[in-house]
Amino acid sequence: MKPLPEDAWNAWQPADLMKRLGLDIHWYVVGGWALDLWHGRQTRDHEDLEFSVLQEDVDRARSLLGELVFFSVADGHVEHLPSSVPPAEHVAQLWGADPKEGCWRVDMMPERGTAATWVYKRDPSLTVPRGDLIRRTAEGLPFLAPAAILLFKAKHRREKDERDFDLALPRLAAAERADLRGWLSRLHPDHDWIARL
Repeated sequence: MKPLPEDAWNAWQPADLMKRLGLDIHWYVVGGWALDLWHGRQTRDHEDLEFSVLQEDVDRARSLLGELVFFSVADGHVEHLPSSVPPAEHVAQLWGADPKEGCWRVDMMPERGTAATWVYKRDPSLTVPRGDLIRRTAEGLPFLAPAAILLFKAKHRREKDERDFDLALPRLAAAERADLRGWLSRLHPDHDWIARL
């Protein structure tokens, strides 16, 4: 099966994903949407909807999102991933295509952690108790804590990442600032966000 054009995104809202996935598997929203769930409002447009799911729950998530066809995204290649085939170990993203509407709906990211421990995918030596990093909205929608989202955003420093940091900084609790400062000092020691934290 041929993939859609890479810019053919018409992503669902996080609530749409919650309706389909429920709370029986370990999943949570990441990226810019996670920050907006933390803010309690949408602060900018989002071209996609990223979420992570424990590796052991990937097949279940794909089943719950049965209206979508999944493609592995790795090393600049987007390839169809039949429902009977698990993603390869090196695959960090699975894009979900809605064939009826001709668009991408979600970006699923398998996480190598456990039900008790969150593992940072760019450096597996960085682990945190899952309960410390997975937050929930009043409706129960799970999302990754802002300090962890900003750690991911620190690598690329795109314009939207800088805006997201500027908006989040005044609202970060002292402990979240300390966590992010420590992670950046360890993984990105020359990063100018460190001084601002």
